Amino acid sequence: MKHLHPIMFAGTGSDVGKSIVAAAFCRIFKQDGYQPAPFKAQNMALNSYATPEGFEIGRAQAVQAEAAGIPCHTDMNPLLLKPSSDHTSQVVLNGKPIGNKDAYDYWRGKGQEVRGERIDFRAEVCKAFDRLAACYNPIVMEGAGSIAEINLKDRDLVNMSMARHAKADVILVGDIDRGGVFASVYGSIMLQTPEDRKQIKGIIINKFRGDMRLFDEGRKMMEEICGVPVLGVIPYYKDIYIEEEDSVSLEKKQRELAEGKVNIAVVLLRHISNYTDFDTLERDTRVNLFYTNNVADIQQADIIILPGTKATLDDLLELRRNGCAQAIQRAHRDGKMVVGICGGYQMLGQTVEDPDGIEGNIASLPGLGLLPIRTTMTAEKTTKQVTFEFDGQRCQGYEIHQGVSDTNETILQTGHCIGTYIHGFLDNAPVIEYLLKDKAVNNVSLKSYSAFKEEQYDKLADHVRKYVDVPRLYQILTDD
Repeated sequence: MKHLHPIMFAGTGSDVGKSIVAAAFCRIFKQDGYQPAPFKAQNMALNSYATPEGFEIGRAQAVQAEAAGIPCHTDMNPLLLKPSSDHTSQVVLNGKPIGNKDAYDYWRGKGQEVRGERIDFRAEVCKAFDRLAACYNPIVMEGAGSIAEINLKDRDLVNMSMARHAKADVILVGDIDRGGVFASVYGSIMLQTPEDRKQIKGIIINKFRGDMRLFDEGRKMMEEICGVPVLGVIPYYKDIYIEEEDSVSLEKKQRELAEGKVNIAVVLLRHISNYTDFDTLERDTRVNLFYTNNVADIQQADIIILPGTKATLDDLLELRRNGCAQAIQRAHRDGKMVVGICGGYQMLGQTVEDPDGIEGNIASLPGLGLLPIRTTMTAEKTTKQVTFEFDGQRCQGYEIHQGVSDTNETILQTGHCIGTYIHGFLDNAPVIEYLLKDKAVNNVSLKSYSAFKEEQYDKLADHVRKYVDVPRLYQILTDD
């Protein structure tokens, strides 16, 4: 195949759809016979994923790799920041945690010392890109937030500085649904240096609602004032399901009980992570899955799930303060099914200990006492893909957690309480059917989650092809 320039989908802001557009083009390039791979130099997210080698990357790049039809790898997201408080993040470099970093120090570009050696983050992300670019064609890059944060420009690792290193063609993605798209697109371009401005080769307007003809004149005006072609206007969609990692998507989730369905309450934790664990249940027509920390709603739910968290002890303390812990215990006594995943599993045990202050300054807390385990936080992080047996059938998932529990059981069950470290546990049909088997609902045949995701990537690619000038984009990616 002809060599294509790397392409970067940069944004006028957060949540404009960069990740989804990048996933769409990973699938489009794959369909057209290329061998694409995703890349995001630096990601900030609590939803992460374990690579086949047992390392950790941002969930979005794992999704994009799936769309590209290749295994995910740490080179696709060499630097991952996992917020542990409003001011501090765990730094994961090349798939391994190297410690916590204060946000001020991080953005001041002070680097990180590991065993007495100072790490140059810029050099690390560039080396990861170079390794990836030697193996795949094209590299589908994603920026972060807005490309016009000029106060952070000299410390930028992920937007225009990375585009310069990669010699990438930059496509600016703007969200018309939130309003102000002309100002955000024009401002994002005009705030660049002349050198960086030349790398912006196209504009994609995302999340359009209504009659497309109403924007025909606006499209021409945008091209005139920006001097950059508008390659497409992508309508908002509701019938395509792609996993998302941004916390903004969590805010749009269902929050209430519903009649006539199995009500599954996911306890809304302050530091909730990997809430993509519940995407399959959310699509099940028998189920109303909702997020809540309302005590009454938790007790009325048919099934209660304690999800993963980046700060187990801090969230456990908050559950005790706001009454949710007691509500879960009462619901369990009343015969309700309680499921704990990862950090939620740890909370369901007898105690959670943190003698070395791995998570913070809470040394120990009693758990909810529903499972016979004790957990000790450790500096070493477990990251691996796993297969397991459930109800006599083979299932798949992955583990990402800190802390060791005193049991060798992959899945621990006592009566109507189940705990596991396995993310993706609820993506498996045997698990879902087990949870719903005694509920008064009609049986539904669930297709495999992997087959469902493949179908969604194809639907996304078809949607984007329909509204973006893909031939013109190919021309941009091959021009000298």
